[in-house]
Amino acid sequence: MLGRLNSLIQFRHSPSFSSKVLRRQQFFGTKTLCFVGQDQMSSTLEADAESVLRLVTPSLDLKRHKGQAGKIAVIGGCREYTGAPYFAAISALKIGADLSHVFCTKDAAPVIKSYSPELIVHPLLEESYTVSNFSEEERRKLQEKVVGEVDKWIERFDCLVIGPGLGRDPFLLECVSKIMLLARKFNLPFVVDGDGLFLVTNSIDLVNSYPLAVLTPNVNEYKRLVLKVLNCEVDEENPEDQLRSLAKVLGGVTILKKGRSDLISNGEIVKSVSIYGSPRRCGGQGDILSGSVAVFLSWAQQLISGHESLSENPAILGCIAASGLLRKAASLAFTKHKRSTLTSDIIACLGESLEGICPAS
Repeated sequence: MLGRLNSLIQFRHSPSFSSKVLRRQQFFGTKTLCFVGQDQMSSTLEADAESVLRLVTPSLDLKRHKGQAGKIAVIGGCREYTGAPYFAAISALKIGADLSHVFCTKDAAPVIKSYSPELIVHPLLEESYTVSNFSEEERRKLQEKVVGEVDKWIERFDCLVIGPGLGRDPFLLECVSKIMLLARKFNLPFVVDGDGLFLVTNSIDLVNSYPLAVLTPNVNEYKRLVLKVLNCEVDEENPEDQLRSLAKVLGGVTILKKGRSDLISNGEIVKSVSIYGSPRRCGGQGDILSGSVAVFLSWAQQLISGHESLSENPAILGCIAASGLLRKAASLAFTKHKRSTLTSDIIACLGESLEGICPAS
């Protein structure tokens, strides 16, 4: 098995590798994961994150054009929260995506634009205070306008990240719900984090039976999800079995449960990632993770489209790669900055960490 993995890694980085994209739904669903550990028959297994990173990370090629290394869009950002969507979007670029967009509220847009000229910022989303004097018909038309503007762009993206800095404004969440339904219409993968998980927990149908959805809950978000879907408390004694059951009940969505060891399941198998890591728990690391999952998921899709005999689930591969890279970057940042480590320090270490595993030359 390890020999085949090495040959696939070599193939992945060969000049002859093709990035032809097939229909997105062909890569998900009933696919099973291989080459992420030492024993395929084990139901729960520590994933070989570094090997997965080498497998899915594309080589740099002068023949490639802008956009082939990934086009990511973050749906999030409101008056109160502007850092989270920036962290997710800039992390995608730092890892190697070509283009990173942010769809946010009009109040958040100037702030997010000021953080970096690298991001393409769309001030399209609306909050309740802007429609307080609107009739129901006017509200409906405004929602249709917002979704229509997103619709003009959505076919250009390889993956969405929904939730960083979104907030919990009711009108805003209604708009995002419709954007999620639009993404499903186009079979577009999306990663749900932050307040997007609050939305999903209260509207399970938004992700139910959609295997192109990835949820990345932290401890508290996971508790709420388990209580809502399984109607019970978190099982600390059998976390792998409960995670598998949760993903299965949700119809095969992929869940990355963040913790001391990150657990990943699509309802069929459970993989863990526990390498590296940092004792510094500064806020914003989950935003790095969500942006990273989006990039690696899109790269995994390209890999599988160019090697159709593979049976890997790209969502699982994307989660393993993103978890492993974030943990390594956090560890490296902590080595440099100790207690003063900030999320921006971890982002600054993403490139160095990936280079250490997958050299660009």
